[in-house]
Amino acid sequence: MADRSKVFVYPKDVSAFGFDWGRLALTVAPEVNGAERFSGGVVDLPSGKGHTRHNHPGAEEIIFVISGNGEQMVEDEQGNPVVAKVGPGCTIYVPESRFHSTLNTGDGPMQLFVVYSPTGPELALRELPDFRLLPAGR
Repeated sequence: MADRSKVFVYPKDVSAFGFDWGRLALTVAPEVNGAERFSGGVVDLPSGKGHTRHNHPGAEEIIFVISGNGEQMVEDEQGNPVVAKVGPGCTIYVPESRFHSTLNTGDGPMQLFVVYSPTGPELALRELPDFRLLPAGR
């Protein structure tokens, strides 16, 4: 039988990565439930906030917009920024190692679900200067 606490995970159940631009609660990761091939979680972006241009060397990413509206940039093969307005229901595919950024352009919060494959690139976020670990339940 599966351990329910590792199979059914809410963002409030895990500690989160806090930043000046928002937060990431990893709900699927090796340290959360033993996931081996991918990791993922919920990103919350306040109005007017977003994460700046960055990439995840060696990893692909999926970004799914749960709620809110924003502007998503994903660079093409030549490094040119491709920008689109995104909203609830939009899935964004970020190819391996490709630079990308997200900005909440709406009046309210924006919530995303992100998936990284393979697992691991999200741990580099701990090295950012504005990183802080937020305890579960916050």
